[in-house]
Amino acid sequence: MKPSIIDDKRSNAMQLSAEELQRYSRHLMMPEVTPDGQRRLKAARVLCIGAGGLGSPAALYLAAAGAGTIGIVDFDDVDLSNLQRQILHGTKDVGRGKLESARDRLSDINPKIDIELHRCRFTSENASQLVAQYDVIVDGSDNFPTRYLSNDVCVFARKPNVYGSVFRFEGQTTVFAPHLGGPCYRCLFPEPPPPDTVPNCAEAGVLGVLPGIIGMLQAIETIKLIVGIGEPLVGRLLHFDALRMKFRELNLRHDPQCPVCGENPTIFYPIDYEEFCGARAVRDDDGLATINVHELKRKMEFAIVDVREEFEYDIARIEGSKLIPLGELPERLDELQKDEEIVLLCKSGTRSAHAAQLLHAAGFTRAHSLGGGIDAWADQIDPAMQKY
Repeated sequence: MKPSIIDDKRSNAMQLSAEELQRYSRHLMMPEVTPDGQRRLKAARVLCIGAGGLGSPAALYLAAAGAGTIGIVDFDDVDLSNLQRQILHGTKDVGRGKLESARDRLSDINPKIDIELHRCRFTSENASQLVAQYDVIVDGSDNFPTRYLSNDVCVFARKPNVYGSVFRFEGQTTVFAPHLGGPCYRCLFPEPPPPDTVPNCAEAGVLGVLPGIIGMLQAIETIKLIVGIGEPLVGRLLHFDALRMKFRELNLRHDPQCPVCGENPTIFYPIDYEEFCGARAVRDDDGLATINVHELKRKMEFAIVDVREEFEYDIARIEGSKLIPLGELPERLDELQKDEEIVLLCKSGTRSAHAAQLLHAAGFTRAHSLGGGIDAWADQIDPAMQKY
């Protein structure tokens, strides 16, 4: 058993009402929890980064368990394609802000908790201030800049970072907490992968149930840290393969050379994580310009190459575009002309940026990526286009 991250003074100041005693009765009868553990839960302040696939189940179960204050950082609106996995939201919420939808759902689950909404991106400018207000951070983000940022700020603030990630049929979770004796995210991944080489859920897809499993595991780890029970996943990573229905545990080591939590750290405050992860928009002087959908519409004499998969192309396409899936592009370069201006498109812009780099390296100096992909075309140019 580990000590609780909530100090006794705060938890002892909490009182459980008659309604709360009934609501949490299945907790109270457990000798590992008891009213003392429930008061710690009531005293706790948890920040969820994201109200999406991972944040939904994590927040729902933390609310049901009686986590006293749940903060949520998100800036997005509910989209129909979210509902396959983001169970905080329903069909009636499509078009609403995710924060408002989350607030209503969590308040219905448990009106006894406080919900704090932060409608913004989690950035280097606000991350330290946000994290300072909470006891534990549940990272449900889906991009590398946010993961590195949340890790670093949690290390600086000595707050546990309950990490989760999902990809297609696989997910993983751990607790990054150097102050509790474990490694941090940078100990595992000192450098991010090359930009545009790791697709997100919008590009690669994800089994809708998978974020539910990983998000619930994040909720369990958060509760263990708050109540002070069991063995948290500090220094251990749990990997789940849904297709084989197998869990695998990996031991994680602290890196003494880590620039954030190592013996001689070199990073002491948030940096430019977009720059660090190479996630900035490609610039014209790189020869790999990104154009927007309005430019494409105005100048349709571009050769348009769609690098999505055939099943995606069958769902929605821009008239006149040529389908060459990204995986086939290196072998089909002879189908393109080096002297023509080419616009590459995919679903959201990630695969097309990678394709533009590939073409540029092969001598196609007039290749461009369509920013926002076919999603942006549907949103801004052709609202009748089928989205997926």
